[in-house]
Amino acid sequence: MNDIRLRPGRPGDDALLLDMFDGAVAWLTERGRTGQWGSVPFSQDPKRVERVRGMAAHPHLVVAEIDGVAAGASIFADHPPAHIPPVSEPEVYIDLLITSRAFTGRAVGAHLLAEAREETRRRGRSLVRVDCWAGGDGELVRYYRGQGFTPTETFRVGDWVGQVLEDRVAP
Repeated sequence: MNDIRLRPGRPGDDALLLDMFDGAVAWLTERGRTGQWGSVPFSQDPKRVERVRGMAAHPHLVVAEIDGVAAGASIFADHPPAHIPPVSEPEVYIDLLITSRAFTGRAVGAHLLAEAREETRRRGRSLVRVDCWAGGDGELVRYYRGQGFTPTETFRVGDWVGQVLEDRVAP
């Protein structure tokens, strides 16, 4: 993980985020796993393009780079998105965690999750939460569990089933 460098995001990062989303959709589609994000590339859906532009402009976007190339990205928000029930304490909410398929196996996601924990400490908080797709074979939920997160509650957005997970960090 030593070759992963983090930098603040910037509005122009929408193109690299779209590339990551498009790569993820292609990878999922190749495996018959279209339940998470469908089979249409994000870059071909105007609503998703606009959403990704908003992500790129988020003040807490962090981009992970390997040898100067974007390998992943995350947003460490102060609050969950509207479809997630809030909690009664300050938290860091991982509103985005995505890695480039070109860097699979390089622990980019784990590095970003470790940074989320560090950011939680820097903000003087002890709770970090994230949500993910809970459908299919449950692989994403298992991934976050393997990274030390505990499932708390499930939710639905239409037919899409999600899982909220949390972790506690020491100050």
